[in-house]
Amino acid sequence: MVDRPPSGYANADPSNTITEVEAATRRLAAALDALEAAVDRRRDSDRDEDELAARIHALGTDRSRLANELDSTLVRARELERVNRDVSQRLDHAIDTIRTVLEDGEAT
Repeated sequence: MVDRPPSGYANADPSNTITEVEAATRRLAAALDALEAAVDRRRDSDRDEDELAARIHALGTDRSRLANELDSTLVRARELERVNRDVSQRLDHAIDTIRTVLEDGEAT
């Protein structure tokens, strides 16, 4: 049986094998760091999407509430316009009645 280094190379230099292992370890560590950074970015992205979805929902709720308030305000404005016309007509009638009374009073 022939003694060989674990790398499978019969004439491999042990110091070169250590250097290769160290280089592979550094590449692995860099890859793990990159993976961790990618996971963090994805987590942040998911959190941002969740926050955006919550904001969109809140805006939808606000829009519905504001639409209801606008409808109520429009109904109230129409009612006030109707009452205003009614009061205006009554005032016109009262003014006409007062003028008629005053004219009749001057004529006598």
